[in-house]
Amino acid sequence: MSRIRFIAIGDSFTEGVGDELPDGRVRGWADLVAEGWARGIGEPVDYANLAIRGKLIGPIVEEQLEPALALKPTHLSFNGGGNDILRPRADIERIMGLFEHVVRRCDEEGVQLILLSGADPTAQLPLGSVMRKRGDLMSHEVEKRLAGRDDIIRAYNWFDAELATPPYWSEDRLHMNTRGHHRVAARVLEAVGVEAPEGWWSLPELPDAARLRGVRYYREHVGPWVRRRLTGTSSGDGREPKFGGGWTTVQPA
Repeated sequence: MSRIRFIAIGDSFTEGVGDELPDGRVRGWADLVAEGWARGIGEPVDYANLAIRGKLIGPIVEEQLEPALALKPTHLSFNGGGNDILRPRADIERIMGLFEHVVRRCDEEGVQLILLSGADPTAQLPLGSVMRKRGDLMSHEVEKRLAGRDDIIRAYNWFDAELATPPYWSEDRLHMNTRGHHRVAARVLEAVGVEAPEGWWSLPELPDAARLRGVRYYREHVGPWVRRRLTGTSSGDGREPKFGGGWTTVQPA
């Protein structure tokens, strides 16, 4: 069996925002998958992550897909569209066209695609019902268009009702916390045929003291998000991917 070469592309969901380590670095489900994969098969796994927070699906595909394929991975994980459905106008047909482009390019390059849907944060967000309808539509449309493609590995998180509850989310209510990222990692590992480490599906709950409410939540999280929309900026502007310089080797623990 050839060595696993796993690369991830996407936005903050895949970068790992919300799962911050003590030194300030973000980890996230994709890093955890690489660790769990190496441990599960007892062999090193090559890993890279080109995801950058704040990216719409267009820039993810236009800026990350070809550099990722150029590294000759065996497996590529893709998620996108979460930031699109937060915008006033979300073009679902265009989003689906980009999904299909990723599928086609992975087919052409002989790369195993791992397709994820993001977790659903909308129960906790202002105007969440509007975003949930868009997320439901996008998720169902992906399922419809991939009917018959059993060769594509799927790790769908949007309809995971447990993952949508507050104990899996960070204080900004938009990004999963450590518990959430471990649950997604467990789902991906089992999708690729590797048993998830014990407890990853539901780690012990984190303290609730840090959860922001009322005016403070809007001041610290909603306000900055609105300002970025008004100024046409992104939280990912000027950022480089955390594993963009090529492969890092993850050893089995």
